[in-house]
Amino acid sequence: MTQGAGQGPEVERTATLRDFRVPAYVHETGPYAHSAHPDVVPPPAETYPETYPEGYTPTERDLPVIQRGDTVQVQVEPAADPDRQTTAGPGPLFVVGDVHGYLDELTAALREKGLIDAAGSWCAGTARLWFLGDFTDRGPDGIGVIDLVMRLSAEAAASGGYCKALMGNHELLLLGAKRFGDTPVNSGAGTATFQAAWLLNGGQKTDMDRLQDHHLQWMSRLDAVEEVDGHLLVHSDTTAYLDYGRSIEEVNDTVRETLTRNDADEVWDLFRKFTKRFSFRDEGGAQAVRSLLDTYGGTRIVHGHSPIPYLLGEVGSEEGEDDSGPLVEGPHVYADGLAIAMDGGVTMAGKLLVQQLPLQV
Repeated sequence: MTQGAGQGPEVERTATLRDFRVPAYVHETGPYAHSAHPDVVPPPAETYPETYPEGYTPTERDLPVIQRGDTVQVQVEPAADPDRQTTAGPGPLFVVGDVHGYLDELTAALREKGLIDAAGSWCAGTARLWFLGDFTDRGPDGIGVIDLVMRLSAEAAASGGYCKALMGNHELLLLGAKRFGDTPVNSGAGTATFQAAWLLNGGQKTDMDRLQDHHLQWMSRLDAVEEVDGHLLVHSDTTAYLDYGRSIEEVNDTVRETLTRNDADEVWDLFRKFTKRFSFRDEGGAQAVRSLLDTYGGTRIVHGHSPIPYLLGEVGSEEGEDDSGPLVEGPHVYADGLAIAMDGGVTMAGKLLVQQLPLQV
């Protein structure tokens, strides 16, 4: 697989509310083509500045949002599968990229890998499954996705395996919108609110209406970083994790403590840093990856957050007839083979990726 061409060293870019008014994913040579989607109406041309401020982070506002009615929520009922518990030691390891509310695509991908059966129940015995974050926003059923992950966690544990999840920037955004609403926060570029940022980044009213206390508690306790079988798992392709600790345990504790203190400005700063991206791309990318591996352990980083088509500089046709979306066949390995990107761009007619590790290249 080929690394996307860059124009030189790239500085991590940080979102501010002012930035939310410009289109997403701006390359050094100019904005990418807008994804073709019949339900997406681009902002008026006059809102697009000719240049972008230093420190700009893509907001992904131009990715399509699919509207759909609520789905039936499934009760958590742990189901053991004795016939699958004969494997000695840990089972195979799988990771899932950004889901963003696309429940049907998720269940199809999990069935294809043999992790769930036709009824949507865990059938993979001692297999280990990690979600890399971003369960909600933009897609039609974020709460349905969270309910599925929570249920599979119980069913996998009953079968001797596990299903776990990491904290993504959209979990922080949804938590902030629920907790703080229109409370002003210090964005570094004027007044901002979590509610406004959530809406501009694909927040779905149906998700907010169905959000319950147990969903909030589950999200607020998610880890930010984990290391499994030499794979350092994170959500965002950024070195900002180093700001929160020099060990995996310290980072995870710091993130949870920040959410527990319930200070709007602190949570906004956490969200802002988790939106940084593209640190592992272009010149200096491998060195950035090594700074995390040297600190937290592991031999490779596996992340979501930045859609693979944008890491490669590829987008779909604006006409949407011959090429309705970017072509993603699997994970993108880059940064001298040290980084694996898992966001296939499901929000832009890409592919929701479920991958067994290790990935051979």
